[in-house]
Amino acid sequence: MKKQLSIFIFFLFAFCLSQSGFSQEQKSDSELIAEFIKKKKEFNKEFGYGFRIQLYNGFEVEAKKLRAEFHIEFPEIKTYLIYRQPEWKIQVGLYKTRLEADRALLAIKKEFGTAIVVPLGK
Repeated sequence: MKKQLSIFIFFLFAFCLSQSGFSQEQKSDSELIAEFIKKKKEFNKEFGYGFRIQLYNGFEVEAKKLRAEFHIEFPEIKTYLIYRQPEWKIQVGLYKTRLEADRALLAIKKEFGTAIVVPLGK
């Protein structure tokens, strides 16, 4: 009798747990996508997003000279002269994805072989 009572209590306990909040929540695909987009927007606000191509990192005179040369070769691409003590950087373009930046890098590397893709941050 004791054994049957303990088995009954065990199954009753297991049944109660299965009916309580331990079951997994089911979300539709559209809810998951909306949640992912929200998280991505929050990430972008915190860390920034996008890519640029960096041509040079070093002395001011050389940076300005290289910027002028780049502007002659690629007048349609915007250039950025950035000073972060103690070095000057020349970065060009603004690309939303790494793929876009890599495609532009292929054309730029023909004239400026040391160019690299750098991620933007805040």
